[in-house]
Amino acid sequence: MSEQQKEPDWERKVLEKLAMSAIQEQRRSRHWSILFKTLGFLYLFIVLFLAAGWFRNDGVIPKAHTALIDLQGVIASDQASADDIIASLQGAFEDEKTKGVVLRINSPGGSPVQAGQIYDEIKRLRKLHPAIPLYVVVDDICASGGYYVAASADKIFVDKASLVGSIGVLMDGFGFTETMKKLGVERRLLTAGTNKGFLDPFSPANPEQQAYAKQLLEEIHGQFIGAVKAGRGARLKETPDMFSGLVWSGEKSVELGLADGYGSVESVARDVVKAEDIVDYTQRESFAERLAGRLGASIASALAPFEKAGVQLR
Repeated sequence: MSEQQKEPDWERKVLEKLAMSAIQEQRRSRHWSILFKTLGFLYLFIVLFLAAGWFRNDGVIPKAHTALIDLQGVIASDQASADDIIASLQGAFEDEKTKGVVLRINSPGGSPVQAGQIYDEIKRLRKLHPAIPLYVVVDDICASGGYYVAASADKIFVDKASLVGSIGVLMDGFGFTETMKKLGVERRLLTAGTNKGFLDPFSPANPEQQAYAKQLLEEIHGQFIGAVKAGRGARLKETPDMFSGLVWSGEKSVELGLADGYGSVESVARDVVKAEDIVDYTQRESFAERLAGRLGASIASALAPFEKAGVQLR
């Protein structure tokens, strides 16, 4: 075969290979495009289901269920906040399939304002939905502000070893005046208003301000005691130290009427609510919110020694 006959065959084969390669590349691109579009639609579909509240407990929505809400950690605007707990409670009570609500508490306390808001909302929701009971189940600890919230429940269930109570109020802080003297640091505080530098940690203690703070704590303590008495009623077996800030075991709390009996989330759902299926209504933070919260918490921790004292139900 001559060179002139071989040359066209060679060129044709090269062109065929190039064409096939281009076709294969287009097919691969289409396949990837279809895959990503499918994944995108699937993700959107799942998000819509979650937003609509259709996807709970592995995608199964029982006809009648026990609604679970977790209150974990310190009760504060940036942790176990009233906003999140109240939104969870409202979602649980407004679901027509909810037969009863269990609020699981594991908290040492926190803000009296946040705890009071949750307490008031539970009372409101119970009046609005009288057929739906709310029970508290205590994990390790339900103290101070945590117990403030618990007192609003129809019944409180504990473990024998749970820690319950601490019905008291505190305001803590630090005094740095002696340290400043040793370091040769002079405090220059300018205020407009006699008590604007109230309990300033870098100034000497002011007896009048301390007496006022004590009066303020007694007032908030009285509100706390009133909420407990209103919530527990005749079940309380009041003792001289019941409202002193002491904490009791779960077993002792049942004897004192601070709790009603022993139980877990599962046993209360099964034996008390009579609806074994449990649906979690707890508001959860997204990853971005948790990351931002941890960053904020780190900054707050660094500044904490310089902040003024705050009232805590702890």
